[in-house]
Amino acid sequence: MDDNQYLKKMRAIKQKQDQKTATATIEQGVSILLAGPGKGKSSSAFGMLARSLGHGHKVAVVQFLKGPTHTGEELFFAQQKNVDWFAMGDGFTWETQNRALDIKSAHQAWVKASQLLKDERYQLIILDEITYMFKFKYLEIEWLLDALKNRPLKMNVILTGRGPAQDLIAAVDTYSLILDEKHAFKKGIKAQPGIEW
Repeated sequence: MDDNQYLKKMRAIKQKQDQKTATATIEQGVSILLAGPGKGKSSSAFGMLARSLGHGHKVAVVQFLKGPTHTGEELFFAQQKNVDWFAMGDGFTWETQNRALDIKSAHQAWVKASQLLKDERYQLIILDEITYMFKFKYLEIEWLLDALKNRPLKMNVILTGRGPAQDLIAAVDTYSLILDEKHAFKKGIKAQPGIEW
């Protein structure tokens, strides 16, 4: 491709992008679902948390399964002045081996999440690992769908986890499916701080 062909191609791309940008005029918060079996769902959510903090936004995180073990993101972000962090679970379900306890923890986390989803002070709420709560029938998905629909207009919400319900996929503004093409753990490489937690 010579310089003239390149320039023509780039101008065409810019024209299409400018047209898309011109038609996106609605000013409101978005709901984002990051799901699938691949690595990077929570990491992506926390990347957007960092972006929000860079703009001076107030944010909150509710972690539904992460419990006793403090993750690197919690250790870092919980120290920031505009972050409210709630690790509400008792650990992964296969660790607790106690359905009644898992349901109780899920309900306690949902009480906190539902309060945050009504609070206009927050520009971003992250509900980490929430999809499991519906997959295992710990919570009613209608509660979340209703809260998303009735949240403050400018509030952004990010949801993460595996196996999301079709109703949730349909309700959100953005849905990204993160696949597991290859993972070090499957080769026997031990999980490590800074990468897995």
